[in-house]
Amino acid sequence: MAAQPIVHIELVTSDPEAAGKFYKEVFGWDLDLAEAFNYLQFNAEGGPGGAFIKPDDNTKSDNALIYLGSDDIDADLARVEAAGGHIEVPKTEIPQTGWFAVFTDSTGGRMALYTSIHAHPHE
Repeated sequence: MAAQPIVHIELVTSDPEAAGKFYKEVFGWDLDLAEAFNYLQFNAEGGPGGAFIKPDDNTKSDNALIYLGSDDIDADLARVEAAGGHIEVPKTEIPQTGWFAVFTDSTGGRMALYTSIHAHPHE
């Protein structure tokens, strides 16, 4: 069976422009507005790209929790808060695996951070 990697993610938010600004500021994502469709696309270096969309009859804001790779969860969470986000679950250990945290962005969208124990073997 062929691999089926994630190639595009649509993040549902009440305010795509504000969400895009938040992720650009916190994580340095590149943004590109497809004006013909009012479709704010993002490119997260090293991972799949996607777009910020408003909820409608076909989308729900909590149908998935997407984990972003992190080299330093504490620093990322500090930037999240500085940009108007909220930490829902602080940095939490997953025994023998790594750490995670869950936050909401400045528009209320939920995301998570993850780092492997192999990325930081002495923590």
